Amino acid sequence: MLSVNLCGIRLENLTILASGIMGLSKASLDYVIKNGAGAVTIKSVSTNPRKGHSNPIIITFEAGMMNAVGYSNPGYKEALKEFKNMKLSAPVIGSIVGQDAEEFAFLTENFIEKLDFDAVEIPLSCPHTPGYGTLAGHGTPEATYEITKAVREKTKLPIFVKVSPNIAAIGAVAKAAEKAGANAITAVNTMGPGMVINPETTQPVLDFKMGGISGPALKPVAVRCIYDIYKSVKIPIIGVGGVTTGRDAIEMIMAGATAVGVGSAIYYRGIDVFEKISNEIKEFMLANNYKEVKEMIGLAH
Repeated sequence: MLSVNLCGIRLENLTILASGIMGLSKASLDYVIKNGAGAVTIKSVSTNPRKGHSNPIIITFEAGMMNAVGYSNPGYKEALKEFKNMKLSAPVIGSIVGQDAEEFAFLTENFIEKLDFDAVEIPLSCPHTPGYGTLAGHGTPEATYEITKAVREKTKLPIFVKVSPNIAAIGAVAKAAEKAGANAITAVNTMGPGMVINPETTQPVLDFKMGGISGPALKPVAVRCIYDIYKSVKIPIIGVGGVTTGRDAIEMIMAGATAVGVGSAIYYRGIDVFEKISNEIKEFMLANNYKEVKEMIGLAH
């Protein structure tokens, strides 16, 4: 009932661990799968090791979460060691991050293609790391096309392009990705950046001062972005941003998503949130006479 076909990849259920959370090792990925995820995404890997921003890097506020992690990771050479001989019971999506098309192509050839990933995600949308994502100008249709094309030339794997909710003409960016060879759009990354100030210290709480907004505050924006993208492209959409309950996931599906990414909900509902969301989707489908997920995709249009 909950299985979906995503670019030729079979998911037992439509929940996917979003990049950046619990994706540091094979063991953590396996742990997430055992708690009900239909697929998992690794934390984004760069060419060289990155320390990222200093703590504090994550905070909660009244309507969600905010983070400025800064792509901390050990670099592709160490990641190659960690993720080799990866035999997990659900599909694994590799995530890479570069400063330009050449670096994305390098990582595709020297990291993604060396391991047993089922797809590659390329985030072009981080709002809080200088030199990457929107701060590097990757959110334009031109840059999206150039980077996606460079990755396509290095792999036959499905490519998922992760876009920013901050872009007004998000459909044009999605079209550029599709034209360059993307197989799906991951919508969306965190929005903002935003800022929270501690009145007692008179300073921003995050060390980087600003960060990307996720959690419940992001969900209505993400749903609208999915709705706009669905009208613009023919390739599938992975809906991400504030999915905490089965009902949240159904909103995204009816806006046009085939699968949904889950991240901050682990904080709110525990590691078994994937199983909880799946059960809630199933309950809704049974109550409303849906037999397959695909019957609900795009119904809001």
